[in-house]
Amino acid sequence: MASPIVVMGVSGSGKSTVGAALAQRLRVPFADADDFHPPANIAKMTAGEALNDDDRYPWLEAIGEWLAGHREGGVMSCSALKRKYRDQLRNHCADVEFLHLSGAPDTIGKRQASRPGHFMPASLLESQFRTLEPLEADERGVAIDIDQNIDSIVDTYVTSAEANPTEQENS
Repeated sequence: MASPIVVMGVSGSGKSTVGAALAQRLRVPFADADDFHPPANIAKMTAGEALNDDDRYPWLEAIGEWLAGHREGGVMSCSALKRKYRDQLRNHCADVEFLHLSGAPDTIGKRQASRPGHFMPASLLESQFRTLEPLEADERGVAIDIDQNIDSIVDTYVTSAEANPTEQENS
Protein backbone atom coordinates (compact mmCIF):
# COMPACT_ATOMS: atom_id res chain seq x y z
CA MET A 1 0.00 0.00 0.00
CA ALA A 2 1.54 3.25 -1.10
CA SER A 3 -1.28 5.74 -0.49
CA PRO A 4 -1.83 7.47 2.83
CA ILE A 5 -4.89 6.34 4.77
CA VAL A 6 -7.25 8.42 6.89
CA VAL A 7 -9.10 6.49 9.59
CA MET A 8 -12.28 8.54 9.93
CA GLY A 9 -15.42 8.60 12.05
CA VAL A 10 -17.09 10.33 14.94
CA SER A 11 -15.39 10.89 18.27
CA GLY A 12 -15.15 7.66 20.23
CA SER A 13 -15.28 5.37 17.19
CA GLY A 14 -11.71 4.17 17.74
CA LYS A 15 -9.87 6.18 15.10
CA SER A 16 -6.66 6.60 17.11
CA THR A 17 -6.54 3.02 18.33
CA VAL A 18 -7.33 1.47 14.95
CA GLY A 19 -5.10 3.97 13.14
CA ALA A 20 -2.10 3.16 15.33
CA ALA A 21 -2.70 -0.59 14.90
CA LEU A 22 -3.07 -0.22 11.13
CA ALA A 23 0.11 1.87 10.86
CA GLN A 24 2.00 -0.71 12.90
CA ARG A 25 0.70 -3.53 10.66
CA LEU A 26 1.69 -1.63 7.50
CA ARG A 27 4.97 -0.37 9.00
CA VAL A 28 4.21 3.25 8.13
CA PRO A 29 4.11 6.45 10.21
CA PHE A 30 1.00 7.28 12.26
CA ALA A 31 -0.36 10.68 13.26
CA ASP A 32 -3.41 11.66 15.27
CA ALA A 33 -5.37 14.67 13.99
CA ASP A 34 -6.11 15.65 17.60
CA ASP A 35 -2.46 16.72 17.79
CA PHE A 36 -2.99 19.17 14.91
CA HIS A 37 -5.76 21.20 16.59
CA PRO A 38 -4.79 24.74 17.54
CA PRO A 39 -5.34 25.63 21.21
CA ALA A 40 -8.46 27.67 20.35
CA ASN A 41 -10.17 24.57 18.88
CA ILE A 42 -9.33 22.47 21.94
CA ALA A 43 -10.62 25.20 24.26
CA LYS A 44 -13.86 25.45 22.28
CA MET A 45 -14.48 21.68 22.35
CA THR A 46 -13.51 21.45 26.03
CA ALA A 47 -16.19 24.09 26.70
CA GLY A 48 -18.73 21.85 24.96
CA GLU A 49 -18.96 23.94 21.79
CA ALA A 50 -18.93 22.22 18.41
CA LEU A 51 -16.35 23.40 15.89
CA ASN A 52 -17.60 25.15 12.78
CA ASP A 53 -16.16 24.99 9.28
CA ASP A 54 -14.02 28.10 9.87
CA ASP A 55 -12.49 26.43 12.95
CA ARG A 56 -11.78 23.25 11.00
CA TYR A 57 -10.26 24.83 7.88
CA PRO A 58 -6.69 25.48 9.16
CA TRP A 59 -6.74 22.18 11.06
CA LEU A 60 -7.64 20.27 7.88
CA GLU A 61 -4.98 22.19 5.93
CA ALA A 62 -2.32 21.00 8.41
CA ILE A 63 -3.59 17.43 8.14
CA GLY A 64 -3.60 17.66 4.33
CA GLU A 65 0.00 18.85 4.39
CA TRP A 66 0.95 15.85 6.55
CA LEU A 67 -0.78 13.51 4.09
CA ALA A 68 1.01 15.15 1.15
CA GLY A 69 4.30 14.55 2.92
CA HIS A 70 3.47 10.85 3.34
CA ARG A 71 2.44 9.89 -0.19
CA GLU A 72 4.49 6.69 0.12
CA GLY A 73 2.37 5.60 3.07
CA GLY A 74 1.12 6.81 6.39
CA VAL A 75 -1.97 6.59 8.56
CA MET A 76 -3.80 9.61 9.99
CA SER A 77 -6.73 9.42 12.38
CA CYS A 78 -9.10 12.27 11.55
CA SER A 79 -12.86 12.66 11.91
CA ALA A 80 -13.25 13.87 8.26
CA LEU A 81 -16.99 13.95 8.87
CA LYS A 82 -18.11 15.88 5.78
CA ARG A 83 -17.45 15.25 2.12
CA LYS A 84 -16.07 18.78 1.78
CA TYR A 85 -13.53 18.07 4.55
CA ARG A 86 -12.39 14.94 2.73
CA ASP A 87 -12.24 16.94 -0.51
CA GLN A 88 -10.01 19.47 1.28
CA LEU A 89 -7.68 16.62 2.28
CA ARG A 90 -7.75 15.27 -1.30
CA ASN A 91 -6.70 18.73 -2.55
CA HIS A 92 -3.37 18.03 -0.82
CA CYS A 93 -3.17 14.31 -1.61
CA ALA A 94 -5.50 13.06 -4.34
CA ASP A 95 -4.83 9.36 -3.72
CA VAL A 96 -5.68 9.34 0.00
CA GLU A 97 -7.85 6.40 1.06
CA PHE A 98 -10.42 6.41 3.86
CA LEU A 99 -11.32 3.82 6.45
CA HIS A 100 -14.65 4.90 7.95
CA LEU A 101 -15.20 3.39 11.38
CA SER A 102 -18.97 3.23 11.65
CA GLY A 103 -21.12 2.21 14.56
CA ALA A 104 -24.37 2.77 16.39
CA PRO A 105 -24.62 5.98 18.43
CA ASP A 106 -25.24 4.08 21.68
CA THR A 107 -22.16 1.87 21.15
CA ILE A 108 -19.94 4.84 20.39
CA GLY A 109 -21.46 6.84 23.25
CA LYS A 110 -20.48 4.10 25.71
CA ARG A 111 -16.95 4.05 24.33
CA GLN A 112 -16.66 7.81 24.49
CA ALA A 113 -17.92 7.89 28.09
CA SER A 114 -15.07 5.56 29.06
CA ARG A 115 -12.45 8.16 28.01
CA PRO A 116 -12.20 10.47 31.02
CA GLY A 117 -10.11 13.56 30.52
CA HIS A 118 -10.41 13.70 26.71
CA PHE A 119 -11.05 17.24 25.47
CA MET A 120 -14.03 16.11 23.36
CA PRO A 121 -17.00 15.81 25.73
CA ALA A 122 -19.67 13.18 25.19
CA SER A 123 -22.19 16.01 24.87
CA LEU A 124 -20.85 16.77 21.38
CA LEU A 125 -21.37 13.25 20.02
CA GLU A 126 -24.88 14.01 18.78
CA SER A 127 -23.57 16.99 16.77
CA GLN A 128 -20.91 14.75 15.23
CA PHE A 129 -23.53 12.25 14.05
CA ARG A 130 -25.60 15.12 12.60
CA THR A 131 -22.51 16.36 10.73
CA LEU A 132 -21.35 12.92 9.49
CA GLU A 133 -21.63 12.33 5.76
CA PRO A 134 -20.68 8.70 5.00
CA LEU A 135 -18.26 7.95 2.18
CA GLU A 136 -19.82 8.28 -1.24
CA ALA A 137 -19.45 5.73 -4.04
CA ASP A 138 -16.79 7.82 -5.83
CA GLU A 139 -14.58 8.14 -2.73
CA ARG A 140 -11.67 5.72 -2.26
CA GLY A 141 -12.31 3.81 0.91
CA VAL A 142 -14.33 1.37 2.91
CA ALA A 143 -16.68 1.54 5.88
CA ILE A 144 -16.16 -1.06 8.61
CA ASP A 145 -18.40 -1.60 11.62
CA ILE A 146 -16.65 -1.06 14.94
CA ASP A 147 -18.55 -3.85 16.67
CA GLN A 148 -15.53 -6.17 16.46
CA ASN A 149 -12.02 -6.24 17.87
CA ILE A 150 -9.22 -4.02 16.58
CA ASP A 151 -7.32 -6.84 14.87
CA SER A 152 -10.45 -7.85 12.95
CA ILE A 153 -11.02 -4.27 11.78
CA VAL A 154 -7.40 -3.99 10.62
CA ASP A 155 -7.57 -7.42 8.93
CA THR A 156 -10.78 -6.47 7.12
CA TYR A 157 -9.26 -3.22 5.87
CA VAL A 158 -5.98 -4.81 4.74
CA THR A 159 -7.84 -7.63 2.97
CA SER A 160 -10.10 -5.11 1.23
CA ALA A 161 -7.12 -2.98 0.14
CA GLU A 162 -5.18 -6.00 -1.12
CA ALA A 163 -8.20 -7.27 -3.08
CA ASN A 164 -8.66 -3.92 -4.81
CA PRO A 165 -5.37 -2.00 -4.59
CA THR A 166 -6.07 0.79 -7.05
CA GLU A 167 -9.66 1.73 -6.34
CA GLN A 168 -11.29 0.64 -3.12
CA GLU A 169 -15.05 0.56 -3.19
CA ASN A 170 -17.33 1.63 -0.41
CA SER A 171 -18.83 -1.36 1.35
